[in-house]
Amino acid sequence: MKYRRFGRTNIEMPVFSCGGMRYQQSWDDVAPETVEEKGQRNLEETILRALKVGINHIETARGYGSSEMQLGWILPRLPREKMTVQTKVAPFTTAREFRETFEKSMSYLKLDHVELLSLHGINNAELLDWSLRKGGCLEEAQKLRREGRCKHIGFSTHATTDLIVKAIESDAFDYVNLHWYFVNELNWPAVQAAAAHDMGVFIISPNDKGGKLYSPPASLREMCAPLSPMQWNDLWTLSRPEVHTLSVGASCPGDFDEHLAALAHYDRAAELTAPIAQRLRAEMERILGADWCARWPEGLPNYEAIPGQINVQEIARLYTYARGLGLTDWGKMRYNLLGGAGGHWFPGEMALDFDAAAMEKACAASPFANRIPAMLREAHELLLDAPKKRLSQS
Repeated sequence: MKYRRFGRTNIEMPVFSCGGMRYQQSWDDVAPETVEEKGQRNLEETILRALKVGINHIETARGYGSSEMQLGWILPRLPREKMTVQTKVAPFTTAREFRETFEKSMSYLKLDHVELLSLHGINNAELLDWSLRKGGCLEEAQKLRREGRCKHIGFSTHATTDLIVKAIESDAFDYVNLHWYFVNELNWPAVQAAAAHDMGVFIISPNDKGGKLYSPPASLREMCAPLSPMQWNDLWTLSRPEVHTLSVGASCPGDFDEHLAALAHYDRAAELTAPIAQRLRAEMERILGADWCARWPEGLPNYEAIPGQINVQEIARLYTYARGLGLTDWGKMRYNLLGGAGGHWFPGEMALDFDAAAMEKACAASPFANRIPAMLREAHELLLDAPKKRLSQS
């Protein structure tokens, strides 16, 4: 295993983390007696496999159903000093609710402290306010830190880049969990801001939200050779020193293997991934045009400024990589969360019904303002599928 200093926490963080949102039995809290022995054994074998290969960061959340409870049946039996445990608690309107939810997490985990406590899902301005305001959730988390219940405080986010940067620039947090990978480079300014504040940077779901790379199209496999698409994405992301760890949402012990194999190339990550990135970008330019690929995000407002709150920026991103790299299944998975299914985790509306002239006016700052309506219609036709649920709703 390779390790990186996790910002000002000074934790030596493995470059792969064991994310706890796929090996649990249920996305709801369940009675302990309903947990199946086979499923619990799989979870425990996954944790033991992670620790054996040096992945000593175990990450979960109060929002991950039975994950914390099931972890609480194994973590207290393991050498505590050899693990970095992280849980995440959503912001609430009151500090009391935040404290009560944290206590529930700890009662499930059966631990007296966690190394990392995250405010989970600072995805909009209201949730940021609940976190930062006087007497809010952050102050309560700081009390927990003084009590020795957690050592470092961070936040996780699916927000727009400007809001993430605002949260980072509050200088209130030690680390951040965010999205950044090849099919989502929009958050690079947030990664840079975190580096400027010496924060740890944890990349959320680079394999699933980053393209469903565990089941890639054959064309992508060919372009990423001699690496697999998932290995290439790992190494491309880790070639940036500002990034410290990538989440591996393992559902079973074997889910680590492909990532571990990528570490054979760790010291040559930038050299090895650069020509593959060049091939991928060339393919996108062939299909979509070099100008579009270079400038598509330019001038696109956030969904709040669009008539009907159509999430043009997100739809343009999904369209660009789904069409340009054949990631249609991934694009469908994400696109069909729009329109309320994804809540504040994936806000805004689909391109279902809009006035072309009004849309062009709203996107006037884009160099492609006159193309945006046609792009939205094409994206809707390409990506519309049955409405999706977030993994936690499945």
